[in-house]
Amino acid sequence: MSTYRPFSFRTLHPLGIVVPIAFVQVVFTVGAAYGQEMTDRINALTIALVLASAVALTWRRSHPIWALAAVYVLETAYFALENPFGPIFISLVVALLNATMHGDRVPAWTTGYVGAVVLFAAMLTRADSQFGWGGAGAVFAWVSLVMGVGELVKARRDRAAQAEEARAEQDRRQASEERLKIAREVHDVLAHHVSLINVRSGVALHLIDSRPEQVKEALTAIKQSSKEVLVELRNILGVLRDVDGAAPRHPVASLDQLDRLVERMDTAGLPVTVQVEGEKRPVPKGVDAAALRIVQESLTNTYRHAGPTTATVTLGYRPGELSVRIDDEGRGAADSSTGTGSGLTGMRQRVEALSGTFSAGPRPGGGFRVTATFPTGGEA
Repeated sequence: MSTYRPFSFRTLHPLGIVVPIAFVQVVFTVGAAYGQEMTDRINALTIALVLASAVALTWRRSHPIWALAAVYVLETAYFALENPFGPIFISLVVALLNATMHGDRVPAWTTGYVGAVVLFAAMLTRADSQFGWGGAGAVFAWVSLVMGVGELVKARRDRAAQAEEARAEQDRRQASEERLKIAREVHDVLAHHVSLINVRSGVALHLIDSRPEQVKEALTAIKQSSKEVLVELRNILGVLRDVDGAAPRHPVASLDQLDRLVERMDTAGLPVTVQVEGEKRPVPKGVDAAALRIVQESLTNTYRHAGPTTATVTLGYRPGELSVRIDDEGRGAADSSTGTGSGLTGMRQRVEALSGTFSAGPRPGGGFRVTATFPTGGEA
């Protein structure tokens, strides 16, 4: 299937403008000769010069300055031979515009004015010349006007190109941010559920001989975690496909899922208590999703590294902000405050992307604490 392309002189074949100009210049030059009673000047050389001035425009794109110089030379010869005034100036107008729009500024303007001087001098040598200083001013004003129009067109084209480049850069930046967001979601989901599956499967293997009745509980937790990770990954990766643009069939990450997360951790062997400070209220979707992921990642880290312990999740709803604090009573690594692990680094990046603050480190008296504060602006 062919792609529609709007008409533009930039996409027009070089000969697409040369042939019409050549035709118009030849026909109307003959007409001008009759009107000026100079039919005796119409000969093969005259027609050749008129045609050549149009043909020189064939190279207006590849060599704009040289094309302008060639047109000036041909038209200077044309008028020096005392041929009639006529539409041969069409080639010069096109060459001046093109040199200004597509050539280097200094060479274009220099060639334009120098060529005008030479052309005007050729007109002064004619026997029928009636040009004076007024004529010279008119010629240079005309050249300046034509090249000025070329500069305006070039400036507009450059602005359009810069705007298009800026839009393309914005699109690339947004795509990069979306990829980073999806990567964080995938990391959080996999880290949480795979950790639960890994630990519970280890428990099942350990108890299969001594306490077979508890293996069922562990396998049930593994099944539930595997089911949930498949659902969440399907939702996340569905954003990449977005075949029909339909809304997700499952809820996106939000604090509304906190009770389910706590229940899952309790089943896995990590008792979690949730405390709410202030009046619970809706928060922006980005903050809502990030807050849940911070809690999920923190509880996952506690479950994997802190040993037998309990955890407390505290949500603080304050004017203009939401704070999330996760405390545990387990083993807090002495160097965890540096946040060099990929999990802590990911959490920090997620919070800072929403202009929030993040801290993580050992608690006084033992255990570990993760704190994230998000600005909410008071609106959901």
